[in-house]
Amino acid sequence: MSGILDLLGSDLGKQIIGGVSGQTGESESKTADVLSMAMPLLMGAMKKNASTPQGAQGLMNALSGKHDGGILDNLGGLFSGGVDESVMNDGAGILGHVLGNKQASVESALSQKSGVSTSAISQILKVAAPLVMGYLGKQSRQNNVSDANGLGSLLGSVLGNQPQQNQSLITSLLDADGDGSIIDDVAGMVMGSNKKKGGLGGLLGGLFGKK
Repeated sequence: MSGILDLLGSDLGKQIIGGVSGQTGESESKTADVLSMAMPLLMGAMKKNASTPQGAQGLMNALSGKHDGGILDNLGGLFSGGVDESVMNDGAGILGHVLGNKQASVESALSQKSGVSTSAISQILKVAAPLVMGYLGKQSRQNNVSDANGLGSLLGSVLGNQPQQNQSLITSLLDADGDGSIIDDVAGMVMGSNKKKGGLGGLLGGLFGKK
């Protein structure tokens, strides 16, 4: 099964990156950097939420209804003339559900890691969230996922083998002290988690020919 970063590296992913870039005015390379962190992070938060029976059932209901993957079948329509307000509102609702009151901390951390403004990060996340849900919905249909166990396995496999930079980011953002809060002490931990020179430039394998 292909992982979420495989999606970003595909032709479909390039369409997503180009569309989100047009929506925010950020360069495609910056947008790719943010999405390559944000999409696995959202997936990780959804996986954590789905670890409870209620959370798993809620996610199953969403994936079998509104978020069945159809959004990925018409990306041209999604991005032509700007993303529809209803999609942005849907994204805001998903973010509120999976990130809760830590959303601002996440946006701040992603901003510091990528050099993209928090307002642009907020826009990118609102578009990314319905796309992540759509991707999950499509994968759950293709793999006949029908219960919480199947959902947990699906989430684990689409998270796949994240680059070390993403692993440290996701680990540090997702409830590092185990207190039940999805995201904890974000900025300090994230900024301390990866001080390697070069930042995120290589994350997508030079997809846009960055030097």
